[in-house]
Formats: sequence, structure tokens, C-alpha cells
Amino acid sequence: MKTSGKNVILLFMKTNTSNKKTISLSLRLQRLIFSIVFVVTVTFLISVYLITAKERRDYEIRESERVLRTLSNNIASDIDSYREISRLIMTEDRLVSFLRADVNQVDISMINDARYGIMDILNVTEGVDTVMVFREDMIMLSTNRFTYVYDYDLMQKDSWRGYIYDAKGAAVVSLNSNGVAHKLGNKPMVTIGRAIYDIDTQQRSGLMLMNISARVFEKMLGDLRYNDICIMGTDGSFIAGNRKLAPYYESSFVSTGITHKDITIEGERSLLSGCRVANMPIVILKTSSYGNEGVPFTAINVMIFMLIIFIILAFYTGSFISKNVTDPVFELSSAMDKNRSSGDLKKIDVKVNSSEFEMLEGDYNNMIDHVNELIDRLMEKEKTLQRAEMRVLQEQIKPHFLYNSIETIGFMALDAGADKVHDALETMGSFYRNFLSKGGREIPLSREISIVKDYLSLQKLRYGDIIEDEYDIPPEAEYFIVPKLILQPLVENSIYHGIRLKGEKGMISISAYVDEIEGEEYPERELHIVVKDTGIGMDQDKIDKILSADEKDRPQEADESFGLWGTIQRIRMYTGKKDCVKIESEQGEYTQIEITIGAK
Repeated sequence: MKTSGKNVILLFMKTNTSNKKTISLSLRLQRLIFSIVFVVTVTFLISVYLITAKERRDYEIRESERVLRTLSNNIASDIDSYREISRLIMTEDRLVSFLRADVNQVDISMINDARYGIMDILNVTEGVDTVMVFREDMIMLSTNRFTYVYDYDLMQKDSWRGYIYDAKGAAVVSLNSNGVAHKLGNKPMVTIGRAIYDIDTQQRSGLMLMNISARVFEKMLGDLRYNDICIMGTDGSFIAGNRKLAPYYESSFVSTGITHKDITIEGERSLLSGCRVANMPIVILKTSSYGNEGVPFTAINVMIFMLIIFIILAFYTGSFISKNVTDPVFELSSAMDKNRSSGDLKKIDVKVNSSEFEMLEGDYNNMIDHVNELIDRLMEKEKTLQRAEMRVLQEQIKPHFLYNSIETIGFMALDAGADKVHDALETMGSFYRNFLSKGGREIPLSREISIVKDYLSLQKLRYGDIIEDEYDIPPEAEYFIVPKLILQPLVENSIYHGIRLKGEKGMISISAYVDEIEGEEYPERELHIVVKDTGIGMDQDKIDKILSADEKDRPQEADESFGLWGTIQRIRMYTGKKDCVKIESEQGEYTQIEITIGAK
């Protein structure tokens, strides 16, 4: 029987285990480690890419700004040199005579003399393509007149020379002769304009435009070996340098600072930087291809070394956890599975290398001890119930012969005219007939009450009028199924240990009522049976012993076949509840026992 009970427990444990979805902790750990390594590696690569891209761009920006500032300073310096030349030209004597002469005095020879005077000054420099001088009456001379196309209509207007006059003699830099003249072939020119004032009268006597050839800037770029530079006018016109960069010109480059933007040239990503030269209408553009310059290789190598160390530590951590966590778990699980497969609940003995798993192993072994203890207690209860059933069976076997004998004696008494003896024997026969109840363990409450009534009728023949009984059983309670022979032992206890010892007339009352308890789905019904006597009562210590579930604490009078303690134990086994019986008593006054049984 014990082995069978343990097999049931093991089957239950196996069923619960098989119903759960098994997830490998080792596999999950491996996935976690690989996921961490993957995320860190991807993050590292992205970080290296972003850092490298930023450092490369920052390096190219720094280099571009250095070149642009240097070139801008060189261009500004050259322009300043040409400004000084323009100042010398204004003071040349033959040009001054040309400007002071009356209109009727100006002839070809005077114009040529003034031209020769200007050219004498220009012989000491390079890059000046032409010098144009306009008198106030718009009579003009030019050192290179026949290579230009002039807009005479525009010459008569003030729009092209107004801002030069506003400079009050200072040099003003513009482009392409302010539009009044264009070099054949539309070659670009940088123009320095000045208003000319007479030295003696300080009256304005004319205007000078000095065109600087783009060859000056081409030579400058060639000397510096810059093939990634483009010099543009602020109007978007090309002046010198790499013409491929001209389409990328934008007005945003005409600013006080240096502007940078990313572009793609011939499928290659590049950096385009631009700035304006001082306050001149000249913009310098520079393109830079992103190379390996500026890449922090030292820092990247350190980061790669740290990544390798991290990966090694990650896999070492995974191996450590596997060896010290998952492997011991598998060993404990294997030992538990072998224990289950053996068909018996035994303690396990697994060598583990941590106190936590030793504690887990100890808890499992303690659980095994507890389960075995529960099984032993269950087996003991089953044996107690079987012994009680055997005693009932033995008591049932005896009345068969007694019942037949009583019936025979009853007929003999009736033939002899002893009617009271016949009635007593008939009552006893009815008692045993209900007592036997066809061998069933459970009977309706109405039949249990009939057993008690027959039993009390027999006791009244013995004790006379000292016993009275009364009943309050509602119809809805009569059909409740109860364990057989639970009231007769209580009534017997009331007579022998209560009323008889008191030495006076006593009352035994039996009542019942049905109570409905609200449940989750529908109400549940409970039967309450109350047996009360007016005997000597009992003290609380005796009540506690009678209600005790431990057999060693039961009172001595419970050794009788159907003692009060044994009856209470039967009721508890039937209902599965420990608090199904309540006892109230007052010494010298009464004893009341209440039984609660749920409907089945």
C-alpha cells in the first residue's frame, strides 16, 4: 500500500513536469552571450565608422580652412599691390595733363602720351591686362583698347560708376570692367576702380578701371600646385582654377566665414569648402577627397584590443556560468529524474561546487522526507479507517445471529402473552435492522434518526423515566446522506457519561438544519446536526482531548467500540475537514455537539 501511494505521487510529479514546456537554460545562455557579443561588435563597428568619418571630415575641414585662409591672404595681398600701382598711375604727369586739358585741347597725341605714361608704370609689373581712364566728359583712353568690346550706351549712365564715386578715391574691386567693356572671348577679369581727383584743386577729374588678368590667379595656383581650387566671382562667373568645381558654387559661400558641404564628384564623396576673399567679389572653392588622413589609428587599435578582451571575457563568463550553474542544474535534474524513474522517493546525493546548490539539494531531500512523512500519515489514516470498517463489519456479523434469535424469542413471548417483552424484542430487532442497513457505509439522516430512536427506546426500558428525548428534523434535512452510526455513539455517550452520572432526569435533544453557502458558481448546501444533553458536562481540557486528531492524546473512554473520539475521527475522514465537529459544554449543566456535513 505504501509503495502504491508513492507511485501515485511520482506519477503526479512526472505529469506536472511533462506538461510544462522545457526551455534549455544552457541554450538560452549561449544565445544571450552571442547576442551580447553581436550587439557590442556591431556597436563597435558603427562607432568606429562614425568616429573615423568624423575625424576624416574634421581633418579635411582643418586642411581646407588652412589652404583657403592662406590663398585668400595671398590674393588679398596681390590685390593690394595692384591698388598701389593704380595709385601711382593716377599721379603720372602725362595722365594728369590729359585729365586737366580742356576738351578742345585733347587730341590723339595727348591721349597717346598719357597711354605711354601709364604703360611705363605697368612695365614694372605683370598681370594688368588693360587700364581704362575716363575723363568727366567721358573722353577715354585704354592701354589695350582693341581687345575689348565696349558698351557705349552703358558708359553714358551713372549706374556702373556710382559706387566708385562713393568710395571718394579709394580703390574698389569689381569684375569685368563693371560691365562697360568685355574682353574678347569673354575672358574673366578682376577690376580695380578709382575716382581720380586733381592734386591741386582736389576736384574729381576722372575715373580709372584697371583690369587684372585671370592669368595672375592661374599662375598663383600653379605655383602652389593647387589643382583642387576654383576661384569664382560672387556673381557665379568663373575666374581661374578647376572649372569642374564651378557648377557647385552657391550663394552660401559668400559669407564672412568658411562654409563646408559634402558633394559627390564623379561618384566620389568629397568635401567642398568655400570662402570670400576679404570684401572683394571673389570666392575661393576647394574640394577635398576623404582619405585616411586624420584617422585616429592609435585610438581605434586600442578600441579593437578592448573589443577582443571583451569578447574573451564574455565567452569566459558563459563558460563559467555553464560550468558552475547549468551543469550542476543538469546533474541535480538527472539525479531527480533517476529518483523518479526508480519508483521510490529517495534522497539524492550529487557533488556540487557551490553552497547554493547544496542548499537546493538539501531542500529537495527535505521535501522527500516531508512527502514520505505525508504518505506514511496517509497510509496510517487509511489503515485506521480500514480497522474501523472491520470493527463495524464484525459488529454487523454478530447481530445477524442475534437478530434471528430475538425474532424467535419474540414469537415465543407473544404466544405466552408477554406483550411488553414482545414489544421490547421487536424494538431491538428494528434497531439492528436499521443498524445493518444492507452493509452500506452511508444512509439518509432519517434512517440514522430511526436508529437513535430505537436505541433510546431500549435504554428507556433499562433506565425508566430518567431519559427524555426530543427531535427537530425539518423535511429538507431528512434526505441528506450521512455516515452510518454517527449519532448513536453520541447519544450513548450522553447517557453513560452525562445523564446517568448526574443522577437525575435528563433530556437528549437532536435537531438539524440546512444552510446554504454562496459559492463562485452556485450555492453549496451544508447539513448541521446538533446533539445536546443535560448531563454533567465536561471541562475544556477534556474537550480538547476529544477534539484532538492525534491518537495518543485521545481520552481513555474513547477505547470503547464506538467511542466519541473514534466517531469524530470517522466524521473528519468522511468530510475531509478538521473543524467539522464543535463541542460546547458547561459543567453541571449541558453538553452540545454540532456536526457539519456538506452535500454530496
